[in-house]
Amino acid sequence: MSFKQLNSGKLFLASSLVMLFFGLIMGSLASLSYVLPNYLKDTIGFVSLRPMHVSSVLFWIILGASGCIYSGLEYVSEQKPSKTLATIQWALWLVAIVGIFYSYFTKQFGGREYWEFNPIWALPIIGAWVVFLFNFFRCTRVLKKWPVYMWMWMTGMIFFLFTFIENYLWVFPYFRTHFITDMTIQWKVNGSLVGSWNQIIYGTAFFLMDRISGNKKAGFSKLAFGMYFLGLFNLMFNWGHHIYTLPTLPYVRYMGYGVSMTEWIIFARIFYTWRVSVSDVQKHYHYFPFRFLFAADAWVFFNLGQALLMSIPAINIYTHGTHVTVAHAMGTTIGINSMILLAACFEFFSGKCSSFNKANVGLSIAFWGAQVSLFAFWIALNAAGIKKGIWQMASVQIPYGKMMQSLHPYFVVFAIAGFFLLISITILVFVLLRSYVRCELRSVNEINAPLPNSITSSTIKL
Repeated sequence: MSFKQLNSGKLFLASSLVMLFFGLIMGSLASLSYVLPNYLKDTIGFVSLRPMHVSSVLFWIILGASGCIYSGLEYVSEQKPSKTLATIQWALWLVAIVGIFYSYFTKQFGGREYWEFNPIWALPIIGAWVVFLFNFFRCTRVLKKWPVYMWMWMTGMIFFLFTFIENYLWVFPYFRTHFITDMTIQWKVNGSLVGSWNQIIYGTAFFLMDRISGNKKAGFSKLAFGMYFLGLFNLMFNWGHHIYTLPTLPYVRYMGYGVSMTEWIIFARIFYTWRVSVSDVQKHYHYFPFRFLFAADAWVFFNLGQALLMSIPAINIYTHGTHVTVAHAMGTTIGINSMILLAACFEFFSGKCSSFNKANVGLSIAFWGAQVSLFAFWIALNAAGIKKGIWQMASVQIPYGKMMQSLHPYFVVFAIAGFFLLISITILVFVLLRSYVRCELRSVNEINAPLPNSITSSTIKL
């Protein structure tokens, strides 16, 4: 079997699901370190578990976003993606992932927050993304009129490459030796990278909405393009609220605050379209991918409200560096991004070989188990973060160790909820990967299978 015969989009989506499963395992093990401080301390330890969890989840999102673009291009472009280029891109990612996790297991660090691996492994990622961009423009140059999701995919891809390279400016002594500059770039980059893949994933959500509703006009509506430009504006400038605590120029912080407040427009839109969403549930709830899109819409409501509060300087002082930030990151990554990516996986993996509907009780239980456990997970982290924020701003503080001990009940809930989240999403991942193996790999093998001896060339001609 040749990789060139595999569907490029499904190959990336299947690879991303493997990273999601691995990230959930590492996250569950890391969460136990909060409850049992000496757990695995003498072996792999929290120092390696945390970056392995973070990198796995990041790769789930990035590989999944890549798979969504390739799968989408198969539908919308007459010029199909080059499977040779996609295979090269996938191989470069494989080299990077193997190298990154080898460095984590051997405790060979050297990177920065969220990208703690040795910087040498960033090179194949950059190479993979350059190949990806070339393949994308090769397909889309034949399209005269782009729907909004094509613009969002393109914008996210370009800004991701630019920002990812910017992330490594610290390797140059000029930036590394100026602490404020170094921290400003690092925190700015983390915010912009999130905005970059959000463009790709939210573009995928628009694509899925078009397919589910059957209304191709949605991708060309003025509202959709208004949302696109607002998202692009936030991608470029929203990072300002990440650096409130740094002694930068005041106008940078004011700009970050102002841009953050523009997200009220999205917040208002959620209320305005809520009635329509409820109506859509009645019409499309039987279609399994729609459930994940509706769940993502609900999590946008929770996390955007939290983000708006965190963007207010007087509140940000309390929440910065606490578990409130972690809760927001988890809620966004799992509740929004992962739900949209899972919707895409169920959409692109469904077909004559596999179908997913409400008749599958196991999938329904797994879906609701993920939502409930994630909500408990999110609440526990926020509660712990609020308590820590009050402690760190108090004029008279109890010792740090006692403060952390007082958070133990929240960490227990956090660990238990994480375990149930692991079980729920693992069921979904298993069903999707089984469908991929049974349908995609089997169909390729059937194409390559030799013809039975009883079938002659003359028979085939007839």
